[in-house]
Amino acid sequence: MAKCEICGKSVQFGNSVSHSNKKTSKIWRPNVQKIRVLENNRVIRKNVCTSCIRSGSVAKAV
Repeated sequence: MAKCEICGKSVQFGNSVSHSNKKTSKIWRPNVQKIRVLENNRVIRKNVCTSCIRSGSVAKAV
């Protein structure tokens, strides 16, 4: 899975724990979208997480 090119957010690993306390591996993936970004008066495609899009860290190209 791709990671955010703005904040560097990527996959996180952990365990799913059942009622019997049995542990199996689990992966949490960030919600990464490929969007058109305006950067240095050019339009570039970048992989950006939705929290960076919502916070306004990226100027979306129209």
